[in-house]
Amino acid sequence: MLTLAFDTSFQTVAVAILRDNAILYDTIINIDLNHSEVLLPVINQACLQTGIKIADVDLFACTIGPGSFTGLRIGAGTLKGLMLATGKPAVGVSSLAALALNVSHNSKIICSVMDAGRGQVYVAYFRYNQKSLLEQIGADEVVNPADIDPDFKQNVLFAGDGAIKYADIIGGTKKKNIFVASQQQQYIRASSVAILGIEKFNRNEILDAETFVPVYLRSADAHPKKAFFKK
Repeated sequence: MLTLAFDTSFQTVAVAILRDNAILYDTIINIDLNHSEVLLPVINQACLQTGIKIADVDLFACTIGPGSFTGLRIGAGTLKGLMLATGKPAVGVSSLAALALNVSHNSKIICSVMDAGRGQVYVAYFRYNQKSLLEQIGADEVVNPADIDPDFKQNVLFAGDGAIKYADIIGGTKKKNIFVASQQQQYIRASSVAILGIEKFNRNEILDAETFVPVYLRSADAHPKKAFFKK
């Protein structure tokens, strides 16, 4: 099965093509251009480099939030266009889950933290189960960084631009079991989107091109709440 996956939820644009679970193409573009100026040319480049036509793709996968409102709209619009043009199925993947998948399986608890602007962050907790599959603990939230208060006995590894930006604030005084992922783990890889997308496809979690919308997580007037998980 050929999977084309992409991410526009972040400041970067990422595109990947996988044949089953083998990565044929995987790139992250971080330049000062609008997502709409970058995404389709990078998809075209991916197809040229791999010798694959859009019509050959069996599954499309895209991050559908949370993240940049503009980026999510561009990603969703592109995904809908591909679905309608090809008649092929598509799945939507959590941006926070795709970010967490970058982190080593050795991590006990992973906290994805994406900068949401206005002094807030999008946050969600994850862990790997006994089958080495990523599973989420609790729900996605938008909070103030100072209100991230992990109460796990295990070490917590934070990943994402929000984790770097607010590293001195997150966790308050509970620093002994809190760590920040390396720089190369701070960006969403489209190959991670594809892997999670294939899992969702196998569970028959297919998007409807006519009705699906991005997960914005907050409205323009939303107020943050405290993120507090116990384990």
